[in-house]
Amino acid sequence: MTSLQPISRYPVPEPDEWPDDIRARILEVQEKAGFVPNVFLTLAHRPDEFRAFFAYHDALMLKEGGLTKGEREMIVVATSAANGCLYCVVAHGAILRIYEKAPLVADQVAVNHRKADIAPRQKAMLDFALKVGSASASVGEADFQTLREHGFSDEDIWDISAITAFFGLSNRMANVISMRPNDEFYLMGRVPKAASDSPRN
Repeated sequence: MTSLQPISRYPVPEPDEWPDDIRARILEVQEKAGFVPNVFLTLAHRPDEFRAFFAYHDALMLKEGGLTKGEREMIVVATSAANGCLYCVVAHGAILRIYEKAPLVADQVAVNHRKADIAPRQKAMLDFALKVGSASASVGEADFQTLREHGFSDEDIWDISAITAFFGLSNRMANVISMRPNDEFYLMGRVPKAASDSPRN
């Protein structure tokens, strides 16, 4: 069942209004996922910002590094929950469940990561991410040292911080425009999925 609720308080361009590069990106995502996540449709309202947003998103979330893809999604889910962002908790919670092959983990991380079934390293990572999101002025050497003791490099710490900061922007814009999560996200990673499904933002 597809919701009839609007996906944004701002105009959502029709497909024939999409610039060619944005159309190619959206169609690529649709082919991989089987649907178009609403973030692509709503941000198409501002094509230049769409391009900049997804360029930075991909630089942070698709890169190689010391953080796994699942850990990157944990950061998004925990900090988005702290920011009250329904879209990002639901959408990235779905991706987290798929990457971790754990149907309970996204709910646990969103509500209280300290009680979640995740490693101590990941709890330390999320403690730090939440501090970056709420009290970045107080981050200091002791925070870095704690993460180093859990095996994170200084470059990993940059990644944790950048993901938190980027999705802080995303959370706030999603809240302001009332971006609605796709209904498809709610069951992803909880029930068997079609072979064509693929995690996308």
